Order: sequence, then structure tokens, then C-alpha cells
Amino acid sequence: MTQNLENATNDWQSHWNAALFETYGTPPRELVSGRGAIVTDTDGNEYLDLLSGIAVNALGHAHPAIVSAVTDQIATLSHTSNLFAHPQVIKLAERLKGLLGEQSGEAAEAAAGARVFFSNSGAEANEAAFKIARATGKTKILAAERGFHGRTMGALALTGQPDKQEPFKPLPGGVEYYPYGDIEALRELADDGTAAIFLESIQGETGVIPAPDGFLAAVRELCDKHGILMVVDEVQAGMGRTGQWFGFQHETGVLPDVITMAKGLGGGLPIGATLAMPKAQLLAKGLHGTTFGGNPVVCAAANAVIDTIEAEDLLANVATQSQAIREGLADHPNVQTIRGRGLMLGIVLDSALTLDPLDYGLIVNKPQPDVIRLVPPLNISADEVQRGVTKIRQMLDDNRAQNQ
Repeated sequence: MTQNLENATNDWQSHWNAALFETYGTPPRELVSGRGAIVTDTDGNEYLDLLSGIAVNALGHAHPAIVSAVTDQIATLSHTSNLFAHPQVIKLAERLKGLLGEQSGEAAEAAAGARVFFSNSGAEANEAAFKIARATGKTKILAAERGFHGRTMGALALTGQPDKQEPFKPLPGGVEYYPYGDIEALRELADDGTAAIFLESIQGETGVIPAPDGFLAAVRELCDKHGILMVVDEVQAGMGRTGQWFGFQHETGVLPDVITMAKGLGGGLPIGATLAMPKAQLLAKGLHGTTFGGNPVVCAAANAVIDTIEAEDLLANVATQSQAIREGLADHPNVQTIRGRGLMLGIVLDSALTLDPLDYGLIVNKPQPDVIRLVPPLNISADEVQRGVTKIRQMLDDNRAQNQ
């Protein structure tokens, strides 16, 4: 049997189907290499990657800074467990605190006292935040309808999508759901017995839906009124993707009590982080833990990501290329609107996209049948953006012709 598998060198799909869970179905392509925003499949076909591993590869593929940082660290000391300290871990925690920016008054004191718990993914970062909410002693947690916080049991309980929850019930209890962006509905639900309000600064999996202007500030005010922890999930919108380090920073004067992050933080390596202000530092010694979370290698990669974003002024590039994408696609007759911020964009169409973007040399995805999600590398070039716009317009033209 082993010999037969070895002989079927070009039939990767049968190997996949025989060896892996059916969770993701059978992938349409096998990717074998990448550099920058370009990836190559088994057959040598190239694709413009405007998805970045779902907002993970913040600097694209095989960025020299990440390759160098990871290579050096893994050749020196790869893993210690959290029984020991390491310079890369300490450096990254301090860097993340610094990304909160200048604050004033009580917020400045809170930011100065912020502390970090490292894990391996966004779901794990949100599990830690869920535990923090539980540790308040209050039982009620409010989370947004159609939000997404991960697929582990606690994170899934926070994910207001019944279709994803139903097969795994009963889930951890105490979570109630509010319409995202509806502050009046949230005020009706929130009270002194509420432990935390969870939200994304931009709902990604739902179709790239930003919080309405002023919503985050209103949530902050509501939390202060009732002694509620404000937990903002920046797993997808964070690490510069919106043109600010975090999505919540587009509203002045908002500092959450807990911020969760992952995806782009590791630039392709698995890492999650839960950043808590002093009043949310409720996970005392022994109440939580992880074997692999925040190991020296992934922290070295994350430090390289932050260094490169700063050195190459990528927040400015995010704003520039975002505008170029909007200008290049907004006037297409099938584009109704373009939602999102920075390089986290949802192209909303007037009908479902039925063509396969891979056939146009594009890697994107559709969180909804009529929405194309674009989350390209933060360092994508103007030329690559123009190529992407041209390919998308051609695809939309063909989609319209096919469906007429």
C-alpha cells in the first residue's frame, strides 16, 4: 500500500482525502511555494494572493526579515515552555503594550499597566478572554450576532452564528447576543450583572462589516457605566491591517479592557495574544496556561513583523493601496459598495459570484456569495494592486455575461 501511494506522486488529492479529516473538504489546489504576494501550485501555476492565508501573512510569503529571525532563533533556542523567560517573549510583550499608543488620564495609567498572555491562535486568545470574563464572578456575557471568535468551545459560545454552534451544544452558558452596531439594543441588555461585552472592530467572517461610527465609543461608555469589561477581538483587523495598529484606534478615546490578537501578528507562524489592562488581569497564577504559547521562535517572527511594519512605513502603504483598490473597483457596474478599512475590504456585488477566482490567477474568498473579501499582504505593491484590480474586473465582467 505504501508503494502504491508513493507511485501516485501526482495524485495529491487522493493522498489528502485518505489522510486528513473531511473538515475542509478537498482543496482545489496544492500550493508549494510563495514569495511576496505570489504563490505557486504543484503544476507551476502562479496566483496573486489577496487573501494572505486569511489575513495571516502580513508581510507576504518568505519575507527575508521573518525568515532570518526564525532561522536565527530556531538555531539558538526553539522552545523553553513557560517555566522559563526568554528575551524574545519579553520584547514582544513590551512591543504590544507600546502599540496601544498615547493615552490620557486613566487610560494612560491603564495602558502603562497592561500585561500580555501568549497563546497559539485567535481562538485561544479569545478563550483566555472568556476565562477573564468568568473570573469577574458575573455570569452574563454579551456578544454580537453573526460575530466570529473561533471554533473551540468557549470561543464558539461567543460566536453568534447558530449554524456553527448547533452540532456542539450544549456550549458554555451565560452568553447572550445583540445586533452588531446597535447600541440601543445593547443598552437594553447590559446591566451591573454583565461581565463583559465582546465585539470585533470589524466583523470579518460575516462579510467585512465595520462597526458604525461612534459605536465603539458608546460601548466604552456603557461598560464604564456598569463596570463591564470591554473585550475587542482584533484577531483579523489588528496588526496594521486597517491602517492603524488596531481597528478600535479609528475611534478617538477608546481603550478596551481586553484586546485579543493573532493572525498577522506571527506573519505566518501560529501565535495568539490576550492583552489586558490592570482591571482585567484576573487570571492569577495557575488559572490558565499553555505549553507552546509564545515560544521564542514565534515571538521572534512577531517581533520581525512589527519591526518591518515600522521600518517600511507599512501603515501608510495600507492606506495608499486601500484607496487604489477602492478607486479601481468602485465604478464597476456590479459593485454595489466596498466595505471595510485599510486592506481589510469586502467588495459587495449586486449578485452572487459564481466564477472561480483561481481560474483568474487570484486567491480571494467569499464570506458571503455576493461578497469578495480582500486581505492582501500589508506590503503589497502598487503594481500588484493594479494587476489584482484588472483581474477582478475581468472576472466580474465574465460573471455578469455568464449570468445575463
